[in-house]
Amino acid sequence: MRRVENWLELCGDLPKIVCLCGSTRFYETFQRANYEETMLGNIVLSVGFYPHAQKEVHHSEDVGCTPEQKIKLDELHKRKIDLSDEVFVLNVNGYIGSSTRSEIDYAEERGKIIRYLETRP
Repeated sequence: MRRVENWLELCGDLPKIVCLCGSTRFYETFQRANYEETMLGNIVLSVGFYPHAQKEVHHSEDVGCTPEQKIKLDELHKRKIDLSDEVFVLNVNGYIGSSTRSEIDYAEERGKIIRYLETRP
């Protein structure tokens, strides 16, 4: 039996890594994009907490997030952008908040491919 030396030899091309960015108030949009990107065969990196989502969402505004924690979460998300091949901006109704704008700028500075859910403003 021949020994396989690496993943590419075994499986072919590696899957694309996509980082979802957008306002955490759009919980359902994040879930739908995560599903759709996964079904396309992509590895999806997303937010782990939805501080601006409605209270019906498990990880939502009623859980709480200090300003210091928010800064750390924003930096953590930029590390996810570092790992990604592409950024998918979930700009529902054209909305891009300050954190998402910062993530887009960060991704652009690093030459990441950037896609938008809706036509870019």
